[in-house]
Amino acid sequence: MQMQFLKDDPDAKALQQAIVRARERSLAWFQSMQAPGCPPGVLKISASHDAVQWPGMLLPGTYNAVMARDLLGDIHQQPRQARESLASWLIGHRLESGVFRIPGMQDDAVFKKPRLADTWQYIDFHVTNYSLGAVQALCPDWPAQLSFARHFLDPQFLQAWLSERDLRDPWQEGNNIVNLGSFLLGLQAQGGADAQRAGKALEIMFDWHDRLQEPGTGFWGVGQAHNATALLHAMAGSMHNFHLWYFTGRVLPYQDKAIDYALTQPPQIHSACIDADLIDLLAHGRACTQHRDADIRSWLTTILGELLRFQQDDGGFADEVWRPESALRKQDGWVKGYTEPQGLSNTFATWFRWIAIAMAARSLWPDWDAFPGGWRFRPMVGIGYARLPAQLGVRT
Repeated sequence: MQMQFLKDDPDAKALQQAIVRARERSLAWFQSMQAPGCPPGVLKISASHDAVQWPGMLLPGTYNAVMARDLLGDIHQQPRQARESLASWLIGHRLESGVFRIPGMQDDAVFKKPRLADTWQYIDFHVTNYSLGAVQALCPDWPAQLSFARHFLDPQFLQAWLSERDLRDPWQEGNNIVNLGSFLLGLQAQGGADAQRAGKALEIMFDWHDRLQEPGTGFWGVGQAHNATALLHAMAGSMHNFHLWYFTGRVLPYQDKAIDYALTQPPQIHSACIDADLIDLLAHGRACTQHRDADIRSWLTTILGELLRFQQDDGGFADEVWRPESALRKQDGWVKGYTEPQGLSNTFATWFRWIAIAMAARSLWPDWDAFPGGWRFRPMVGIGYARLPAQLGVRT
């Protein structure tokens, strides 16, 4: 029935053809971002990026592109030697603890939370999760260095850390939690003495979530019932937390409420983050439940067309629609660091936009391969992670 739907639906066929063309254009754009004098695959983050003035931005420019190219089936086709060379370049940004850092970031130029240590933890978690994802895409047999996360295996330390999560900013905390969850899952997978302790730490995290989830929305966050922006940010943060349920095969409580909220949002371009979050929520919701299936399919079909039309002339994607009053785009947490005009194609937004396109396309046409091998989603939880419907258990 799925294949008959594709054959008989000219609109679906047109969208599929547009995806194939868009993929080729984005892969060509990534090639155009090659940083002069650097190993192949080390990319500028955008055409405006001066790699001499801002060499540190080559790290996010590269890890975003690697994971986007892997999603699009390009990375694993590269020769092993080339992949190892690029992975070694990425690991050159790793500290002894296993944390990855963007060169040039200094204490007086970063901010996410009032305490500097908390700011660095957020940035380190984020950059490390993405860097590890890129290394994994290039050389999946290379083990991750996760010693920096081992103190979270202490139940008292983890419980104290969870008690300090500020759910007035659930979007930020959602990133903190999913990144830590990813590292704990990594420690569990590595086996040895840490595996059992990591499993217990994850149970503590699930217990914390169970106590604080809002039944009316399925999200975490303060003030959701009284402020539309607070509710949107709760959705964006909670979508990250949801990955822990998908990965472990647990039934996500109140998933129908989360789906209901996402469907209140118009299927149109917002930001690369918000669009990916909404599509992730709905695509996984459709895989896990039968709740409002036809509404989700219609919503995903509409947003897929909008995303493809949003591709820039150069083949990349921008974070947001450019407006004269648009703020400059910055690297997350580097408030006094690198900036570039909003509205330019960049590797961050291009990766996020392709996550959104791929999740929508796979949900609509699970048997369609846009290219040989099909979509290659990240196996690590965090943005870009996805599970097949068959891996998520019986739909309820």
